[in-house]
Amino acid sequence: MARIAGIDLPKHKRGAIGLTYIYGIGRSRALEILRNAEVDPDKQVEEWSDDEQSRIRQFINDNIKVEGALRSEVQLSIKRLMDIGSYRGLRHRSGLPVRGQRTRTNSRTRKGKRKTVANKKKATK
Repeated sequence: MARIAGIDLPKHKRGAIGLTYIYGIGRSRALEILRNAEVDPDKQVEEWSDDEQSRIRQFINDNIKVEGALRSEVQLSIKRLMDIGSYRGLRHRSGLPVRGQRTRTNSRTRKGKRKTVANKKKATK
């Protein structure tokens, strides 16, 4: 089992797909990593030799911010937006969509489960 950046990569997947299990690495970056480490992207993760694993690990450590460091950087960026009081920061603070999506309908992922508000009852005579 290959362990890179504190993540156990799935054994039976291609290398280009297996690397995407690491936070901060997508398909194009995974292919770039494998190209620079001189590893075949179609080779499965379990077929990587120790030398290939160390080259991949070394390239990631030297050139790419992943996992904990990247997560903390993203959180600091969001906190900065909230502190300066920008529009995006206010949207983050109030738990609404940040990138201009409509909120009259949809946006349930950000707003959470619907909170039904009942109508006011009419007074009886």
